Amino acid sequence: MSKIIFITGTSTGFGKLTTITLAKAGYTVIAGMRGIKGKNAEVAAELSALDNVDVVEIDITSDVSVKEAFAHVLHKYGKVDVLVNNAAMSGFGLLEAYSIDQIKQMFEVNFYGVIRTYQAVLPSMRAHQNGLIINITSGASGHTLPFMVPYLASKFGVESITEGLQDELADYHIENVSIQPGVYPTEMNTGEKTGINSDKPEITAEYGDAATAKFNAIGAGLFGKMAEFNMNPQTIADGVLKLIEMKAGSRPLRFPLDAIAQGTDQEFIDARAAIKAKWLEKYTA
Repeated sequence: MSKIIFITGTSTGFGKLTTITLAKAGYTVIAGMRGIKGKNAEVAAELSALDNVDVVEIDITSDVSVKEAFAHVLHKYGKVDVLVNNAAMSGFGLLEAYSIDQIKQMFEVNFYGVIRTYQAVLPSMRAHQNGLIINITSGASGHTLPFMVPYLASKFGVESITEGLQDELADYHIENVSIQPGVYPTEMNTGEKTGINSDKPEITAEYGDAATAKFNAIGAGLFGKMAEFNMNPQTIADGVLKLIEMKAGSRPLRFPLDAIAQGTDQEFIDARAAIKAKWLEKYTA
């Protein structure tokens, strides 16, 4: 039987590309998205027409929606072998200029949405003593940048989930991997998909031109490098496929896919792992 792979956020970007890539590779893909009979009806129909793709309604900010989606899939297919937590929202702005409600909305999608899908799929994976969960985070999710604090905080939270659960789930042979993608020209970064941005313009105005200049410089740097390195979103879809096809037990905890970083992302990952090992030794020796 083909592996059953559930992907969230498949209406655009990495999620849509990954759905197509894995389906072409012969896997059965559950393409989760909101509004399959509404705003995303067209893309839902497009993906449904592909071999090996089953489009399912899911709103990861809703406990009920997540539970119903996974209950439906588990009843129909009997298992989920791989979960890809891809659905997310970006956002920009000064931290002070964000309302608490806006930050909560960011975390409902990027952080709590991941916890919801984990809790929905883990009972089945534990029963089968097998599973792989891939979380799409961010190239900067091990540190942070100005004007992106709530977004990167939510993504760093997902890194924490991935790392902690790797140990909690080891006895059940359930692997966890975070993909750190860097900057790619998906709808999230091109402005086609509305982000969860700061919503207190009067506070932003008080910071004046200097803050605006810093923000513009960071944006120009990020998007300039994206063009310079010809960042292709297909890289992420291919990376997900590569992880799925790796031998069980051989997958890395973190899998950076950011050409712009030129290896510094892996260097950071290795250094952090080495320091953590030293820290753990002090507590367990």
